Amino acid sequence: MKSTDIEALSSSDQLDSFMDRARAASELLKALSHETRLLILCILSQGEKTVGEIETMLGLQQAVVSQQLARLRLEQLVQTRRDGRQIYYSIANPNAVEVVSLLYRLYCGDAATGVDEQASPLV
Repeated sequence: MKSTDIEALSSSDQLDSFMDRARAASELLKALSHETRLLILCILSQGEKTVGEIETMLGLQQAVVSQQLARLRLEQLVQTRRDGRQIYYSIANPNAVEVVSLLYRLYCGDAATGVDEQASPLV
C-alpha cells in the first residue's frame, strides 16, 4: 500500500484494520500461553518432528503431546505431513516462528543469562 493510499483511509477504516490485527495477535498469544504448546513450537522451529520425537524430547506422555498438537492445529499454527504410518508436524504460521524466536532470545538465550552471544540453538 502506498503512503497516499494510507492517507486516504478514514480513521474508522484504520481502526478496523488495527483491531483485526490486534485480534489476530491476541489469538496467537493465547495459543502460546500454555508452556507445553510453547515448548512444542520451540522444538518445531528447528524442523518437522513426529509426535513420538516430541514426546521423547519433552518427556511427556503421547496423549498430552497429541492434545496440545490438536490445539495448535485448531489454531492453524502447525500443519501435518504423512509419510507412510508417520505423521510429521511443522509450524504453519510464520508469525509463530518470529514470536517463538523472540521469546527464546528474551527468556532462554544467552541474553537472559547474561552471556553475550548472537546465535540461538533453537531457532
